Amino acid sequence: MVKKETEMSAMEIDDPKSGTSDQILPKFSINVLQLMKTSQAQHGLRHGDYARYRRYCSARLRRLYKSLKFTHGRGKYTKRALLESTVTDVRFLHVVFYMAERAWSHAMEKRQLPDGPNARQRIYLIGRLRKAVKWASLFSSLSSIKADSRTSLEAEAYASYMKGTLLFEQDQNWETALACFKNARAVYEEIGKYGDLENQVLCRERVEELEPSIRYCLHKIGKSNLQTSELLQIGEMEGPALDLFKAKIEAAMEEARSQQAASLTEFNWLGYRFPVSNPKTRVSILKAQELEKDLQGPIAESLPAEKKLTIFDKLFTAYQDARSTIRSDLVSAGNAESVKDDLNGLDKAVGAVLGQKTIERNQLLVKIAKSKLNRKRDDKSEKVTRPEELVRLYDLLSQNVADLSDLINSGRDRKPEEISFEEECQRKSLAFRAERCFYLAKSYSLAGKRVEAYALYCRARSLAEDALVKFQSIANKDEGTIQELKTLSKECRANSCIEHATGVMEEEKAPENLSKKISNISLDDTGAKVEKYLLDKLDVYESAAGDSNTKTAPKIERFPPAFQSISRNPVVLDLAYLCIDFPDIEKRTKKTGGFISRFWK
Repeated sequence: MVKKETEMSAMEIDDPKSGTSDQILPKFSINVLQLMKTSQAQHGLRHGDYARYRRYCSARLRRLYKSLKFTHGRGKYTKRALLESTVTDVRFLHVVFYMAERAWSHAMEKRQLPDGPNARQRIYLIGRLRKAVKWASLFSSLSSIKADSRTSLEAEAYASYMKGTLLFEQDQNWETALACFKNARAVYEEIGKYGDLENQVLCRERVEELEPSIRYCLHKIGKSNLQTSELLQIGEMEGPALDLFKAKIEAAMEEARSQQAASLTEFNWLGYRFPVSNPKTRVSILKAQELEKDLQGPIAESLPAEKKLTIFDKLFTAYQDARSTIRSDLVSAGNAESVKDDLNGLDKAVGAVLGQKTIERNQLLVKIAKSKLNRKRDDKSEKVTRPEELVRLYDLLSQNVADLSDLINSGRDRKPEEISFEEECQRKSLAFRAERCFYLAKSYSLAGKRVEAYALYCRARSLAEDALVKFQSIANKDEGTIQELKTLSKECRANSCIEHATGVMEEEKAPENLSKKISNISLDDTGAKVEKYLLDKLDVYESAAGDSNTKTAPKIERFPPAFQSISRNPVVLDLAYLCIDFPDIEKRTKKTGGFISRFWK
């Protein structure tokens, strides 16, 4: 057990036993940061699963108690204190460390509840964080006596971080919390100057994780000019140490949305105004609208594609939450027809906006796939887009447009805005069909089916020209889409000519290629690789197992047997048959017939 613990925590343990009382006891050594990072990454926190990490800490503590024979009684629980005299093995320090980790992970688990912790759960959360601070402080005090200077410094930084986390959650004593975080940062900056490369990287990552908490404390004290947008950018960083910070930012944003949502009394869509009475629906719609601004704002062009996809996922979640709340209100509306009509209209409007954003997201996926279609693969692990994937994406886009058009046509009284929106959907559907047909032709071309590819390119060009005419006929022209359709029409014409020429060339070369293939056909094994079989070398003193350097099994006889040329039976021509006069034997033949047949003789 001691050996396993040594390998896991990368520590050096000397023999704690001493023969005399005058001998100086060796100092224990634990790489605290590496032990913490390894445990968290391997047992759930890589995916934010604090419940799994808490279960691991409990199981680890049980194993440590059993190996140290430090159990608390079988029947009745009898607490055994961890004192300075008790720590005779490095595993006792591990016990204190995992007790602090278990309490901290339990508190973070409560923090990640779907609707956030209520008042009672928050009291329990604060209690678990206090317990974590208690065990971390004990770990620091025991390490200062029983461990070497480096372990003592890391334990002190760990205790400072736990204390700062408690004050951060309590929203009080921001100066003390700032001092705790700064103390932990200073220790990790100093330790990161020494040791191997892995240790330096871990310390640098830990300093980066502590920096947002320090900046937020300065912001709360009033000593920083940090803007709200900068806080949101900091909250997008990843790491277990930042989960509490992100939860704090999200709670502050929810509170600000709740105050701002009071002014959101109606939802506008295509000339309709739907009242929004439920506060939860208001907050969800307001959150979605803020995310839409991030996708359409001036910084949207500079955002990477992966970041935009993440924003789209959050936007979909917000609109789905709004629709869920609306449908709950529909169930509780009872027989109030006017309220039901308003809620149904609001649900339809939110669903239509959600459909529009789904089309925008799929268009972004198409853009990403097109960028990888013709790009040369520099890395073997990099995935290259195939035309079939773009065909599938355009199928999704066509289905999205059809669903959106059905949603608009479901109403009885239609306004001019709805009619123009439906016409826009028809134009987009035609453009998506042209693109789909183009990439379907590309897939047939890669498969060597020239006739099908040529026909599909011609069809795609026809669809693209029809869509181009419709887009050019409207007043507010979409220049980007018009340019894309013009390029598509030119590519369709060029590719159709290429497929036609390639097909003619292949047809002209078909007889020549066929004759070459036939000329290589032989009934015997001439020119083929000669293989030795067991039946061919029965009179030779040679091993039947074959060569020792080869891994193939020895062969006994050819199967199926090879073709052999054999002589055919001779053809006999009877040339004298026509020159012989044979006698008339008609009189000798037996005459048959009845009474009537005699008259015809």
